Amino acid sequence: MKPTIALSMGDYNGIGPEVALKCIKKQSLSKTTPLFIGHREVFDYYSAKLGYHIPYQCITDPEEIRQGVVNIWNSSKEIEIELCPGKITRNAGEASMKAVETGIHFCLNGYCDALVTSPISKEAIHGAGYTVPGHTEFLAGKTDTSDYIMILVSGKLRVGLVTGHIPVKDVADKIRKKLIIKQIRTLNHSLKEDFGIKSPKIAVMGLNPHTGDGGVLGSEEISDITPAIQFVNDDKILAEGPFPADGFFGSRMDRKFDAILAMYHDQGLVPFKTLSFGTGVNFTAGLPIIRTSPDHGTAFDIAGKSRADDQSFTAAYHLAAEMAITRSKADKNDK
Repeated sequence: MKPTIALSMGDYNGIGPEVALKCIKKQSLSKTTPLFIGHREVFDYYSAKLGYHIPYQCITDPEEIRQGVVNIWNSSKEIEIELCPGKITRNAGEASMKAVETGIHFCLNGYCDALVTSPISKEAIHGAGYTVPGHTEFLAGKTDTSDYIMILVSGKLRVGLVTGHIPVKDVADKIRKKLIIKQIRTLNHSLKEDFGIKSPKIAVMGLNPHTGDGGVLGSEEISDITPAIQFVNDDKILAEGPFPADGFFGSRMDRKFDAILAMYHDQGLVPFKTLSFGTGVNFTAGLPIIRTSPDHGTAFDIAGKSRADDQSFTAAYHLAAEMAITRSKADKNDK
């Protein structure tokens, strides 16, 4: 299988187009087929800055996607392109989300095998009228998915989140047995189906310091987290915990598990980004399509300066291709 990978351009005033171009410049077109989704003008602009001369094929129908070349689809025909690297604009926000929406459509309809999303600006998309907190929630809505989970991946280090893009003050109210069970199940299913792990072993973090110290520092471990772990154990899922996050990562216990389930965004992402050394990938598990992204943002401060590091984006591209092949093999085996 030679997967066709859609790449949404992200906010064109950020580093998304640059890292996408740097990634594709390194790829063998005999192994994957890239489809840039965004605007030809944007990719021409950043290609010129990088000194690249990539031969593109502009398509107007997804049936025209051709292997062995870099394809481009213009998803921003009715939006005026304002190329101002480092600047937050409404048009850039709207164009970035149009590209994501097109990528979702192409994957759902079988034109592409996976989608890699470049960074967007939440401020820019909100200015354009979008109310979603980020890519993950937008993808879930557009694919009508209720059971999904954000997983950060770097080699064998995989960190999933019970709660995602919500304020810290709201986290404790969301940590309930039912949600934790759902996230463990979704994570366990993805480890089997997307990563090919037959009997995944999952570590579950606590919410409070020292996992609550028997209820002295918080009761969520007693009321919800431990009962959730016991429930999934009865359902033959290998989950252990709750573990105090500081000691767990500090002693590198993560190496003993196939995945870690953190209770909230920074509890999982701070140690993950420290340990992944810029090669981390964000994967949204539970969707009917494969979607990965780099684990960084728009980096407006260096946009347009040809200084962006594409390691994370390239890792996201490779993971998307690997998952497409894994799912294709699984489908053939099922048949």
